[in-house]
This record gives sequence, structure tokens and C-alpha cells, in this order.
Amino acid sequence: MRIRVAAYAVILDTDGRQLLSHWNQGDGFSGWTLPGGGLEFGEHPSEAAAREVREETGYDVEVGHLLGIDSEVIPSDRLVDPAGGPEQALRVFYRAAVVGGTLTRETDGSTDDAAWFTRAEVDALERVPLVDHARGLAGPLPVP
Repeated sequence: MRIRVAAYAVILDTDGRQLLSHWNQGDGFSGWTLPGGGLEFGEHPSEAAAREVREETGYDVEVGHLLGIDSEVIPSDRLVDPAGGPEQALRVFYRAAVVGGTLTRETDGSTDDAAWFTRAEVDALERVPLVDHARGLAGPLPVP
């Protein structure tokens, strides 16, 4: 079994909308998710969260407090490279706030879109379970 450590950011704007990115693995596996992703060797999780937000959304963020950590085992049939067997995903969640940049879609990565959504819109999206887990840690999105 492999272990992948990743860091994600829960980001709300002043209107209470949440920033999400659209993950697209191909082969029918896609959905809206939190901006974030895997750590590079030696990278602190908060630095990884900021780097991944920039890569996936074009925004620079200030990473705030730690919301929590969780773990999930991903079956090998959901992985891009299933040969190594299942993967344990250790996920670190932070609050973050946009401090610069412009909303921009990632072009050569695992995400293909990024957008702001109201609470009702997030509820209606095809989203990965990671979003709901993070919302549980952060508390419900405000009602506009």
C-alpha cells in the first residue's frame, strides 16, 4: 500500500461563496473538490496548500488555522496507476483567504476548472466526498 499526504484549503469570499476546483482524472472519475493536492518532498502542508491553490485557481492565499486531518483508503481501481495496489490518503485541511491573483483554470494538471459557489450551489454539485468532510470540519457555509 502507498501513502499520499495532501493538503487542502477551505476558502470563502466575502459573500460566503466557496472556491472549488474541478478534478478530472478521466475514465469517468471527476467532480468538484477543494483546491489542494499532494505534498512535495520536504514541503510543509500549509505551503503545499498555498502552492496547490495557486496552481489550480490562480489565487494567492494566506493559509490560516488547521481544521483537521483525515485518512481514507482509495481502492486501486480508482487510481491513475492501479499497479501499486490501494493508496492511503492522509489529508490535511486548512482555512485560507485569497490575498491576490486572478481566477485562472489550471491547464496541465489534475483539475480543469475553478469557480465560486454559494452553499446551495455546492449542495447541488457533483462533488467528491472530500468537500463534505471539510465542510463538516469548517462548519456550514453561511447563507447569503
